[in-house]
Amino acid sequence: MHRHTRLILIVLAAAVIVGLLVWTALRPVPVTAELATVTQGPMRVTVDVDGTTRIREVYEVAAPFAGTAERAPVRVGDKVVAGETVVAVVEPVAPSLLDARSRSQAQAAIAEAQAALSVADSQLLQAEEELTYAQSQFDRVQELVERGVASIVRLEDAAQALNVRRAARDAAQSARDMAQGTLDRAQAALIGPETTESGSSDCCVQITAPADGVVLSVARISERPVTAGETLLSIGDPTDLEIVADPLSREAVRIPENARAIVDRWGGDTQLEARLRQIEPSARTEVSALGIEEQRVEAIFDITDPADTRPGLGNGYAVRLAIVIWEDADVVQVPLGALFRDGNDWAAFVLRDGVARQVTVTLGQRNDRMAQVLDGMQPGDQVILHPSDAVADGVKIDPAVPE
Repeated sequence: MHRHTRLILIVLAAAVIVGLLVWTALRPVPVTAELATVTQGPMRVTVDVDGTTRIREVYEVAAPFAGTAERAPVRVGDKVVAGETVVAVVEPVAPSLLDARSRSQAQAAIAEAQAALSVADSQLLQAEEELTYAQSQFDRVQELVERGVASIVRLEDAAQALNVRRAARDAAQSARDMAQGTLDRAQAALIGPETTESGSSDCCVQITAPADGVVLSVARISERPVTAGETLLSIGDPTDLEIVADPLSREAVRIPENARAIVDRWGGDTQLEARLRQIEPSARTEVSALGIEEQRVEAIFDITDPADTRPGLGNGYAVRLAIVIWEDADVVQVPLGALFRDGNDWAAFVLRDGVARQVTVTLGQRNDRMAQVLDGMQPGDQVILHPSDAVADGVKIDPAVPE
């Protein structure tokens, strides 16, 4: 009897152990998952893009004619005053040397012009003598008419002759001026670089600054020949800056008119504000670092903060723009990591009484971290981030302890 009782106890103990093992193996084990909270507050959707500062108005100073630009009187960074600061000095091109044939032709032209001038002087002298004679004849006839000795017809003939001689004198004077001009032109052809007057006050043209600002660039410091229209230097106001960004064309169409932009990564401790002025109507093709062709469009922003809030920011500096395409001060939002697709709908797992419950969510705007919740969740709900395949509706959840 004692042996029989002990056998029963052993069998019962074995049955209990097997039962415990089966229960342990089959009982539901909570799934460890990371949780996040559905919040309510401000939300912003932006397009992030790199940008470059540039001076809004740049004035380029060019040579007004072909000649020699003297050594630049200003350097990059020098402050200039509109209409006062001399920024460039250009001397007209010096006459070239004449070869033997050209010099002989010029000398012959001078001799010809001198002879023509002599002829014109003789003709002018003749016309003046004839005018003097016609004047005396007119005076004599006029005196006779006053005495009643001569007729009025004779006086009219004398007056006509006087006018003809006066016109002839004027024509001779004009011919003499033309001959003098021809001689001057012929003599000018003999002027060479060795006869050019140096140091005269009218030999050069001094160009003053077209606007207030600083010198941005100088084409070349040393003296050099220049052509008409060649750029000598550029001037601009470094405090009058704008920002040029190049978003992708598919992002540019989402940017609203007069969009606000937040400027950071410009080197200062604070963020700057900017406002969209315009988006260029044409895009351009660029190749990315990965070798992919992209369509980008130029967007220009005005910096709204005063110049004293961005010390040191200059022309051509790199910045980062967050272009605001949508924002709201009171939005129910959920992390994107909690969302997944369920057919054509968006869904998420909400923790309720320690159990995961799948809910369908209606979404609005989205940024790179959060999504706007229009329906399906309430502020304060606990959602499961990045749910694994072990998470399903009705599964117990063991919240992960943040590291």
